Amino acid sequence: MDKNEKFVITINRELGSGGRTVGEKLAQRLGVPFYDKEVIKALQEEYGLTVDEVEKLKGRDHGWWAEFKRTLSMGFVASQQYMERGYVNEPDLLVTDEMYMLEQEILKGIAESESCVIAGRTAFHILRRYPNHVSILIQAPLEQRIARLVQKRGISQEEAIEAINEADEMRENYVRKYTGTSRYDTRNYDLVINMAEQTEDCVVDLIMKYLSNEN
Repeated sequence: MDKNEKFVITINRELGSGGRTVGEKLAQRLGVPFYDKEVIKALQEEYGLTVDEVEKLKGRDHGWWAEFKRTLSMGFVASQQYMERGYVNEPDLLVTDEMYMLEQEILKGIAESESCVIAGRTAFHILRRYPNHVSILIQAPLEQRIARLVQKRGISQEEAIEAINEADEMRENYVRKYTGTSRYDTRNYDLVINMAEQTEDCVVDLIMKYLSNEN
C-alpha cells in the first residue's frame, strides 16, 4: 500500500477482540478518518439516505462525501450519537437487501473520496478490488474476548459468552449471504493478527510496520 496515495484499510474483527480500538488508533496514527457500522447506520437512520440519493450525490459531485460531511457538520458526531443510544452493545442487526446496497454505495463513496480506515461489515469484500487497499482480520482467544466484554460492558461471563456466540453467528451469516465467502477465510485478507497477550498499541505498531514494508 502506498501511503502517499489515497488508500483504504479495512479491518474485520471478532467481537471482544479489541479490533475496533485498533482501527481507531491506527486511523489516528495515520491521520485519517475512522468509519465503522455505527457511522453507516447513523447515516441511514439520521439522514434517511437511499441508494438513489447516494447515486445522485456521487453523480453530481466527485467529492460528494467530503461535501456531504461539511454540509451536515457530521464528522464523527453521527458515530458518537449512535453509540450513546446504546446500539453499539447490541449484536449486528439483520439488514434488507436494499440496506446492504445502500451500505455498499456509502462504503465505495467513502473510499473513493478520502484515505480512511473502515472497520466491520463487508468492507473487506466490497473494496477488495480497490487499487490501494489493505485488508486485515483481527482475532483473539475466546477467554480474552470474554474477559474484555465482561470488563467493557459490566456483564457476567455467561452473558459475554452468549453475546459472542450470537454475534459470531449473525456476522458469519451476514457475510456469507452477501459475499458468498466466510469472514474467517484468511484468503480474504492481507494480514491476520491474533491479539493473544498483545495490547492494541502493540498491534498498531505491527500494522504500521507492515504498511511501511509494503511501500
